[in-house]
Amino acid sequence: MTDKRDYYEVLGVDRGVSEAELKKAYRVVAKKYHPDTNPGDKEAEEKFKEAAEAYAVLSDPEKRAKYDQFGHAAFDQSGGGPGGFGFDFADMGDIFGDIFGDMFGGGGRQRASNGPIRGADIKTTLRVSFTEAVFGTQQEIELPLKDECHVCKGTGSQPGHQPETCSKCAGKGQVVFTQQSLFGMARTIQTCPDCGGSGKLIKFKCSNCAGTGYVKSKKRIQIAVPAGIDNGRSIRIKAKGEPGINGGERGDLLVSILVDRDPVFQRQDYDLFSSEPISFTQAALGGTVTINTIDGPYDLEIKPGTQTDTKVKLKGKGVPTLKNKNVRGDHYVTLVVQVPDKLTEEQKSILNQYASTTGVNARSSTDSAGGNGSLFGDHKKKKGFKKGF
Repeated sequence: MTDKRDYYEVLGVDRGVSEAELKKAYRVVAKKYHPDTNPGDKEAEEKFKEAAEAYAVLSDPEKRAKYDQFGHAAFDQSGGGPGGFGFDFADMGDIFGDIFGDMFGGGGRQRASNGPIRGADIKTTLRVSFTEAVFGTQQEIELPLKDECHVCKGTGSQPGHQPETCSKCAGKGQVVFTQQSLFGMARTIQTCPDCGGSGKLIKFKCSNCAGTGYVKSKKRIQIAVPAGIDNGRSIRIKAKGEPGINGGERGDLLVSILVDRDPVFQRQDYDLFSSEPISFTQAALGGTVTINTIDGPYDLEIKPGTQTDTKVKLKGKGVPTLKNKNVRGDHYVTLVVQVPDKLTEEQKSILNQYASTTGVNARSSTDSAGGNGSLFGDHKKKKGFKKGF
């Protein structure tokens, strides 16, 4: 009788587990008990070996079928079981390459890195005004961009000389390192240190580009800022990034938009918010008031008796949407009633007459103390709105 734990139990999966889920489960267990993350921990090392053995069997369809039928006896070489499926860690190079290459920086399968490689993207920022962000604008920026060297035609070699094939990687751009691990020989694949992955060596560097194959020059680029763009959004301009390698396409230019604040309007998604002061008499009697919108002055009809902090919705007066500039958000205006802080004697008299007709006590407590005799009393020490009555 073997004292080994069930392989499915070791990896924490059911017997009907798929190949992808099996690999995922093994990654979790192996990473948890890997010797690199548990130095000196003998128990973790044993559990790591146990998980590796379980995965080596269950990841092989033929071995898994035998294990499902006979259990551990399928690999018992002592003669009691069917045998024929000896377990050897040295045969697990491909498995460790796939699993641990991703987790610990190695690589499992060799791939051609000296083929065409897309150039890197370039990032920059562009500041626009609030109004420009709402309605869109055309801006021009200047950036230093790389272009193919006209002397060496991008080879990096002095004219009359050609790049040579790298002898270390045989032009593949990658080298394979074999080293002894806990479970036998393991292979890792890395970028060739001599050629940097290009597969070529330049002995006679171009004097114009210093062997890089590219030269920098300042370029003016037109940026079309779409209507409705918000702060922090980016615009992608195709093929304005770094040039590709070995004939690869250029990267893109990513322009992050910074929008200035506006003293009048605040934005939330595609809606605008603002406040508009109205006079005491406008609020009481109603009428037409001119308010500020992003499109310019707008005449708004207000009802008699409008209270301060009344909110008015101007439908379709907000920010254009990015998908369709003809579809816009709304503008919400908060009306703030101004109370005058300076009144003439005639105005005070009129207001006191009004107060007496409504039954409101025309004298305040400050009037009694100060003997002012008016409805509003002395407001010279109080701050108010700049607009008058």
